[in-house]
Amino acid sequence: MRTPLRVQGDGDGEPLLVLLHGLGATGDVWNAWRPLLASRWPGRWIAPDLPGHGGSAPQATYTFAGLAAAVAGVIEPESPVVVLGHSLGGVVGLALAGDEVTSAVRAVIGLGIKTHWTAAELDKAGAMARRPVAWYGSRDEAAARYLRVSGLAGLVTAKDPAVGPGLRERDGQWRLAMDPGAFAVGAPDMTRLLERSRAPVTLARGEHDTMNSGAQSGELGVPVVTLPGLGHNAHVEGPELVFGLLSR
Repeated sequence: MRTPLRVQGDGDGEPLLVLLHGLGATGDVWNAWRPLLASRWPGRWIAPDLPGHGGSAPQATYTFAGLAAAVAGVIEPESPVVVLGHSLGGVVGLALAGDEVTSAVRAVIGLGIKTHWTAAELDKAGAMARRPVAWYGSRDEAAARYLRVSGLAGLVTAKDPAVGPGLRERDGQWRLAMDPGAFAVGAPDMTRLLERSRAPVTLARGEHDTMNSGAQSGELGVPVVTLPGLGHNAHVEGPELVFGLLSR
């Protein structure tokens, strides 16, 4: 059974551009891209909330294949597809390109993917996945937490429209919409994902991204683009520069 996803999108024609957000965020991180997409993308585009994020239903367990299967459920099987995914979304894009159900993926751009994980980092992620949902006494408190978890702190304000879909309110209490269990998705097997991809892959990273390095990405044998002056959330910091990757 497919996981119901909240999906935003616009445009018409082909190819379909699938924009995938990172861990803790929602499809609303692509809001600033709307003018660029309207004027320069030739086909349709969609920006789903990944399972367990925003308005999309959670999954019992989280794997890259399971997340990709959910995204595949909102893509027409025969429509040519280009995927641009950030961080977790980039890994999901790679898994989607290796999915026999979605054979129409023509290209994948993985932005800011963390390719190397330590045991301590995985242990920390596992511990976060086991934590109960935290409730906050005000929207401002919950929004501040959302911005930290999604990596958007300092890039957007708590009042930005993109923040609202990442929050939930009940009886005057606020929480993150994200299912904490999503932290347990683990580390990607990049070598296997790249081997299985039926589409050409480009890895991209912001020059100041501390989550990965050019050397680490360069070990994987696919084209790597470093975007000057940008950090981990390069798609939020410099939409125009990241959009330029699609012209490749």
